[in-house]
Amino acid sequence: MFDKVLVANRGEIAVRVMRACEELGVETVAVYSDADRHAGHVRYADEAYNVGPARAADSYLDGEAVLDAARAADADAVHPGYGFLAENADFAARVEAADGVTWIGPSSDAMERLGEKTHARRAMADADVPIVPGTTEPVSDAETVREFGEEHGYPVAIKAEGGGGGRGMKIVESPEAAEEALESAKREGEAYFSNDSVYLERYLETPRHVEVQIVADSGPEGDGPGGESDVVHLGERDCSLQRRHQKVIEEGPSPALSDELREAIGEAARRGVAAADYTNAGTVEFLVEEDPDRDPEEPLGPETPFYFLEVNTRIQVEHTVTEALTGIDIVKEQLRVAAGEGLSIEQDDVELEGHAIEFRINAENAAEGFQPASEGSLETYDPPGGIGVRVDDALRQGDDLVTDYDSMIAKLIVWGGDREECLARSRRALAEYELEGVVTIVPFHRLMLSDERFLDGTHTTKYLDEEVDPDRIADAQERWGTEPSRSSSDDDEEVTEREFTVEVNGKRFQVDLEERGAPPIPAGGGSGSGGGRQQRPPQARDADEGDDSGGVDVAEGGEAIEAEMQGTILSVDVAEGDEVAAGDVVCVLEAMKMENDVVAERGGTVASVHVAEGDGVDMGDVLVVLE
Repeated sequence: MFDKVLVANRGEIAVRVMRACEELGVETVAVYSDADRHAGHVRYADEAYNVGPARAADSYLDGEAVLDAARAADADAVHPGYGFLAENADFAARVEAADGVTWIGPSSDAMERLGEKTHARRAMADADVPIVPGTTEPVSDAETVREFGEEHGYPVAIKAEGGGGGRGMKIVESPEAAEEALESAKREGEAYFSNDSVYLERYLETPRHVEVQIVADSGPEGDGPGGESDVVHLGERDCSLQRRHQKVIEEGPSPALSDELREAIGEAARRGVAAADYTNAGTVEFLVEEDPDRDPEEPLGPETPFYFLEVNTRIQVEHTVTEALTGIDIVKEQLRVAAGEGLSIEQDDVELEGHAIEFRINAENAAEGFQPASEGSLETYDPPGGIGVRVDDALRQGDDLVTDYDSMIAKLIVWGGDREECLARSRRALAEYELEGVVTIVPFHRLMLSDERFLDGTHTTKYLDEEVDPDRIADAQERWGTEPSRSSSDDDEEVTEREFTVEVNGKRFQVDLEERGAPPIPAGGGSGSGGGRQQRPPQARDADEGDDSGGVDVAEGGEAIEAEMQGTILSVDVAEGDEVAAGDVVCVLEAMKMENDVVAERGGTVASVHVAEGDGVDMGDVLVVLE
């Protein structure tokens, strides 16, 4: 087993991996950005290293900085968690090539084969795994999209090669929409995954999202039977409750599958992954065609069409559902395989008991389109407990919300002897979850536990976006919701914290010199706190409102269009001298894993443009000035 593992991630998944390491007697190393100086995963690790500024591209996505931290810490392995560099085959190869450092995950070659979606589709088709009708080569022009739509019908899904979770996916409803959707998908692919290649699929009208957890190792003497990997599947998870293709509730086993269909999907996953010579943990995702007229008491039979969607070559957010059902620690299996010890289980050892549900506790306001929170501080944080209840988190009471990255602050996992008990226990656990000072989607989760379609298990991936009445969500938010507080960095109260964070050559040390009631310590102008970022639709400010514009001249009666959130400029759609009307898009800003159109509040002539594609911006930065 390893001596010291660097976890190249943040938040709850970093803590989750560190806990598995601690139980195996392995020391842990955290990496952190300037925004995460006081984050939970930094507190939990044995040691921690700063890898750059708040912007993810300059810190958590900086593979060389992460690898430098591993060398400085003398870590002998790197675990990527999920997101950030977890599915980056180039980074995996860089770690594999580093002297004395092991990559905890599938090989970079396997990641290349299955991480790129068109490659994965070809591999699965060769293994006789059903795939959705689509292209197996990247698409570069809108005419190809239109030709595909004519052959297979609309809607058509354009998907980024390196994408996942709905990022880099655009739906084309008609030939006229093909060009804009193609450019948007390519732009998101480049922004999120440094890969603007896209492919096409027929867009299914009534899909369920069902995925199979696998763990794999090479067979005897380094090769599985027939040159294939030894693959164990740990059952399926149903992730059909999604908003904008992002999962919010996951459960297992799926309430919609018959045993025969369940076995067919599981074996297809094993077959495809084994043929790809894949090792370590991964998830094979499928789309299953739901019957909208199905009796909830009659599960989908073995004749039901199902199609390969993608392979996630990493641990998943919802791996905890499978752990609750099987009692198998998937992260420990990852560590054992990477260390050369092999899997501790075989297929015959796997037994699924009961039912489990995971609720993502996101800092979002479901009543406002699941808008991410812009600020907050955990004034009260008291997670639920009791039999069958697990909470994975990293924040603690008093922590400020960091809004520079994704919005998930915790995961609530509930197990019961059957689905009915699990649902009842979930109601109890969510009612016990006390969070004050940060807006979350706990009220939405409580609503879903009384939703007829969800309780029947007949919902599809489109149900939340297209069918749930927004008024019901607003009522739940009003009944059970909390309001954000001001982060401690914004408070006027004089509070001295003499817990110093000292960095020497990029390594973090904690010096405990806290003194309450003492004179305040002058704060520098650095970027240490990650709270207080704004995350709402971009707005403009008139020149006569009296505020400055960061040194940008705005003529009387003109309009300065500012960034209302931190992010990255994906495109600039206007130039000096252009005429724009109210509602026209002037640029596209990526923030919190979403594209945001920045629009003009009123018409005018573009007097100046102050950003370019690829620029990072902060809240309040002037983007475009109109006259």
